Amino acid sequence: MNDYNSEERILSELTRMTQNSVIKPELYSKYAVKRGLRDLDGRGVLVGLTEIGEVHSYILDEGEIVPVPGRLIYRGYDIADLVKGFTADDRYGFEEVVYLLLFGRLPDPDVQKDFQQLLGNYQRLPEDFARDMILKAPSKDIMNTLARSVLALYSFDDNPDDTSLENVLKQCMRLIACFPSLAVYGFQAFSHYHGNQSLYIHSPQADLSIAENVLSMLRPDSKYTKLEATLLDLALVLHAEHGGGNNSSFVTHVVTSTGTDTYSAMAAAIGALKGPRHGGANIKVVQMFEDMKDKLMNWDDDEEIENYLTQILSKDAFDRSGLIYGIGHAVYSISDPRAVILKEYVAQLAQEKGLEAEFQLYSAVERLAPKVIAKSNKMYKAVSANVDFYSGFVYRMLNIPDEMFTPIFAIARIAGWSAHRIEEIVNAGKIIRPAYKSVAPRRKYISMIDRT
Repeated sequence: MNDYNSEERILSELTRMTQNSVIKPELYSKYAVKRGLRDLDGRGVLVGLTEIGEVHSYILDEGEIVPVPGRLIYRGYDIADLVKGFTADDRYGFEEVVYLLLFGRLPDPDVQKDFQQLLGNYQRLPEDFARDMILKAPSKDIMNTLARSVLALYSFDDNPDDTSLENVLKQCMRLIACFPSLAVYGFQAFSHYHGNQSLYIHSPQADLSIAENVLSMLRPDSKYTKLEATLLDLALVLHAEHGGGNNSSFVTHVVTSTGTDTYSAMAAAIGALKGPRHGGANIKVVQMFEDMKDKLMNWDDDEEIENYLTQILSKDAFDRSGLIYGIGHAVYSISDPRAVILKEYVAQLAQEKGLEAEFQLYSAVERLAPKVIAKSNKMYKAVSANVDFYSGFVYRMLNIPDEMFTPIFAIARIAGWSAHRIEEIVNAGKIIRPAYKSVAPRRKYISMIDRT
């Protein structure tokens, strides 16, 4: 009872705590602080240099920002060209992209074969790891399971704190290879213990691609079509990297700069991606469309769709956040190249699944939402569909559970995180320590007996 009263008394201070934590918005302008490290026009504040990824969305013409169709570049190669390359050869591309991000060059056939074989060998988890670390303590959040599993792998590494490039490279490749198993086993444990479903634990196959292994391990019968695996592989390629400025990759640089171990750095990146503002947007897109399908009388009526979108913006529909999820991006304005590429293949999968009508609804919202936003809001730049707009639809068509949406993102982005960790170590920079200005007033100390 005393413990409860103590807790109640301390928690009653919540209002005062909140008041003492508020910073007046005008102070950010006064001291030229860029909130979110972004300028008003959407440009990011330059905090580092990288050779790994580039997000290109505008050009400067006589000092004026001119938006252009978005481009995503991995190690100097346009993502559109990379996708055309491996799709023309009718092969999966994620493993090739992983090699490119890590080593900075495209592999030749022999090197690619060796690399894929090595990743296949690295898929095996330590003996009894799945049982002891995942199945015995199932979490309701798979990203939590993934982070705990990564930290637990520290204990199975003979040299976990060795930050030599050779050792870090091996650690990163092992994590890239075993992320699918960690995530899928985490979901199977959740589904069994919290959802009362049958428990399926399929071992990864060394001769399958990472995309194929994800589908094989997720499904009770391990079966999938070539188009399904192709779409998931493409999604992994498009999510593998997005420039050093995205939140989780920046976290990787910050944490790596302290000299800490690979497992701690990757767990921190997972924690960043877990946040709904970073890794959970595609779930909100899918939920928004479920609500939209329920509310609309006619999916082909542009006027009815526009009215629904207007209600979202006025906070009268869906989750009343005022956001049309999947539309708009911090950097891209004219177009998100990932959404453009993904949409091409989404149409094929929708046809295979008999979901053409739903695909047409997505296309209509993509076309109409920017107009509705332009009417309702003052915008400093154009908006377009981002990768989250279609990726959630892809995962739904692949029968991937909602709980796995963000873990799939992590399975892809571990490639970019690994490259950024290695880049930070190679360049041996100083510890990243940004400045914060205190705006708290000075106060005189009051002795305990005089406090009320």
